[in-house]
Amino acid sequence: MNKNMEINGKDDLKSPLLQHPNDVVITVSPSDQILLKKIRTLVFKVVGITCSSCVASIEAALGRLDGVHSVAVSVLQGQAVVKYVPEVITAKRIKEAVEDTGFDVAEFPEQDIAMCRLKIKGMACTSCSESVERALRMVDGVKKAVVGLALGEAKIHFDPNVTNTDRIIEAVEEDAGFGADLISYGNDLNKVYLQLGGISSPADFTIIQDSLQSLDGVNHVEIDVDEHKVTIGYEPDIIGPRSIIQHIQKAGTGPNTYEATLFTPPRGGETERQHEILMYRNQFLWSCLFSVPVFVFSMVLPMLPPYGNWLDYKVINMLDVGMLLRWILCTPVQFIIGKRFYAGSYHALRRKSTNMDVLVALGTNAAYFYSIYTMIKALTSDSFEGQDFFETSSMLISFILLGKYLEVLAKGKTSDALAKLTELAPDVACLLTLDAEGNVISETEIDTKLIEKNDILKIVPGSKIPVDGIVTDGESYVNESMITGEALPVTKKLGDKVIGGTVNENGYVRIKATHVGSETALSQIVELVEAAQLAKAPVQKLADQISKFFVPTVVLVSFATWLGWFIPGQAGLYPRVWIPTAMDAFEFALQFAISVLVVACPCALGLATPTAVMVATGKGASLGVLIKGGNALENAHKVKTVVFDKTGTLTVGKPAVVSSVLFSDVSMEDFCDMTIAAETNSEHPIAKAVVEHAKMFRQNNGSHNDLFTEVKDFKVHPGAGVSGKIGERAILVGNKRLMHLSSVPLGIEVDKYVSENENLARTCVLVAIEGRAAGAFAVTDPVKPGAALVISHLRSMGISSVMVTGDNLSTATAIANQVGIDKVFAETDPLGKADKIKELQLQGMSVAMVGDGINDSPALVAADVGMAIGAGTDVAIEAADIVLMKSNLEDVVTAIDLSRKTMSRIRTNYVWALGYNVLGMPIAAGVLYPFTGIRLPPWLAGACMAASSISVVCSSLLLQYYKKPLHAYRESR
Repeated sequence: MNKNMEINGKDDLKSPLLQHPNDVVITVSPSDQILLKKIRTLVFKVVGITCSSCVASIEAALGRLDGVHSVAVSVLQGQAVVKYVPEVITAKRIKEAVEDTGFDVAEFPEQDIAMCRLKIKGMACTSCSESVERALRMVDGVKKAVVGLALGEAKIHFDPNVTNTDRIIEAVEEDAGFGADLISYGNDLNKVYLQLGGISSPADFTIIQDSLQSLDGVNHVEIDVDEHKVTIGYEPDIIGPRSIIQHIQKAGTGPNTYEATLFTPPRGGETERQHEILMYRNQFLWSCLFSVPVFVFSMVLPMLPPYGNWLDYKVINMLDVGMLLRWILCTPVQFIIGKRFYAGSYHALRRKSTNMDVLVALGTNAAYFYSIYTMIKALTSDSFEGQDFFETSSMLISFILLGKYLEVLAKGKTSDALAKLTELAPDVACLLTLDAEGNVISETEIDTKLIEKNDILKIVPGSKIPVDGIVTDGESYVNESMITGEALPVTKKLGDKVIGGTVNENGYVRIKATHVGSETALSQIVELVEAAQLAKAPVQKLADQISKFFVPTVVLVSFATWLGWFIPGQAGLYPRVWIPTAMDAFEFALQFAISVLVVACPCALGLATPTAVMVATGKGASLGVLIKGGNALENAHKVKTVVFDKTGTLTVGKPAVVSSVLFSDVSMEDFCDMTIAAETNSEHPIAKAVVEHAKMFRQNNGSHNDLFTEVKDFKVHPGAGVSGKIGERAILVGNKRLMHLSSVPLGIEVDKYVSENENLARTCVLVAIEGRAAGAFAVTDPVKPGAALVISHLRSMGISSVMVTGDNLSTATAIANQVGIDKVFAETDPLGKADKIKELQLQGMSVAMVGDGINDSPALVAADVGMAIGAGTDVAIEAADIVLMKSNLEDVVTAIDLSRKTMSRIRTNYVWALGYNVLGMPIAAGVLYPFTGIRLPPWLAGACMAASSISVVCSSLLLQYYKKPLHAYRESR
């Protein structure tokens, strides 16, 4: 064995996954250089491990590899946990080393993909965001990059073995020319941030880092030596923050004792937004300090003789005091305050694209440098008379900065709903310590971030529930409106699930934490909404296409405008009186050209879609409707047909047996026992109802035996039922279709019982033993109270409704008649549901599927829009485009109506954005001047450009006042 390796006994194992006498952990003593690098954790299965000898051969093979920090192998679970330095060795090489020892590797992450989020500074329009995306995708190792203009953020998935966050940030700054800061790396919600105490020398940092990296479950350690802070990434299933803090405190030896306390890092996005607001505000105020005097000296005082006469005093030749002062005051605005436009233009042109900065730089430079030419002519001539445009340059920059300041203020409001969600979780929680009998030993108030899985927490009336969990004691009503949108409090008793961030209304309860950190429903909602706000809607392609040729077109139009006024002016083709006094045709034409340059605004086009999507997804989340991005929003507004599953969607989803009958000489006790054994393994709600009824019957008849014969050869028949063998007897439990498929004869008595119950909208579960019908259960699942109103409202929106179910036709038709659905597809298995949806799509319909998100996943994927209803805390349903947090069918209407309102708002935004350009550019070019004498001075054109962006953002913000249509309908009545 390698002498650099040290074998630790089983007592040193920290991971609960790896507790077995034959388990071995190998720690490779790392060099100081390796300790400073990032350690990654790789978890995979090793097939064929039988004893400690197998473990020894695996750990010996991996221990010889450079870059492997530690190896933990479990005989019991056949699992290996390897910590390694990705800069030194790849995950693929580790896999090959295990396979070379003769063992197969399973459940191996094929590609090590990491994720980071960046704050991008300085993006103004779609062209900017596209440039950043292009630069990111060209980086080796980057698999996917999405840039959100409205959020000012980028989300990048990359291979950490090929590239890193420093190279990604460098690509944004060097290749795209925008500022970039790291917001998060990996899953920040499973990170703990600690302030270290007791540090006396640099060696202490090494001791702490070495100690932390030896812990199972710790996969990332980053120490800030200057601030004495440490950031630790961990696996919540293996270790928690309290254990990490205790480990740091124990790491000290002798007189060295370390302390670790929580600290909360500032929220990256909010900090950057406040910084951006302050930056634009300060730049605007500084520009006003110079621009207002320039404006007064050029526009106000000359109109108020004799107060402005002193401005005409000549300094040298024809250079007067007014022109000199305007130059002195304008220059800092042009080159110091306005340097961001030069930098933006340089980077845009370097990457062979154009943006708003190019237009502003062209317009202000034209005004400023022509004014410099005028000033030089006046300085060197004793007869030259000309007008400068210093006020145009400085006022233009001031108005644009004012517009950007108001724009970032308004954009901050678009993420208000998301900010409110993140603030729902309480800061502290009451941790209980219990003895073996469940009695409380102590109560401790701890920070919510220190909660670990399986902690017992005390929830008093009026307090917020800190994390997801289950009730272990007590009963109360919980207000879940902030998560699900459900206004009425929900009863919670022993065994019920509770959601973090909700409010305990009136009772005392204890809960056991089941999901912490990034696994809580609240964290997943926030993550889903953030991802949705970054995702582009297809309608955004319009702005993307326009942005490609917008700025070059504006520059050409501006040049054509200058030619169109200058040449006829020189040729005397229009009256000389049109040209203001002290101007010539060149200056007159230049004013029109500059106005055209600065009135055109590509920013408003770029903001039209993402700001509306941001507000809509945030508002939807606050109403319990989670929309996965712009694509889902756009598809939902096109929906013309909604396909509903029956059980749990149109019905309550809690079936109950209302009658049972025997068709053979089998005793009811034996009949119930066999049914329980067969149906126990089924997850279907009807199966659970049958099992519950059969168990209740057995208890009522004096049997308290919870042990039933195990079923063999158990098989699920999708959409039909289950089959198996109990002892030597074959059993079938399911519907008539299963009986026919299995050639079980059904007599007149069975058919009559089935027919009578189906006409009452009941489902019949038939039981056959040894090929003969033995009995049946009649199960009813009541229709949800608001189902009929929802179907009626959808019809009024021009949307047809269809039911598709695995139940029999008679029961399905009876339910459909109750809610008002005309078209029914019955006795359909999960794949058949997907086929029915495809048939509807072939008829030219845009189809939405509403199901429970589990057994309906093929249909949810096949539909244009998949809606998972009643998902509760399971918000990470991959198949669905829209997740409806509660079991209320009204949210189907809400999702479609919100998507329609959002798309309407996006179209309105495009009208605003294009309207400013389509109307503003001709007016700026002087189309109205010959007829009305109205022209748009450059500084006023700049104000119009700024106003276009502000109007688009404010238009999107109106979506915050959206109300559920059925709520509004009830209020109107």
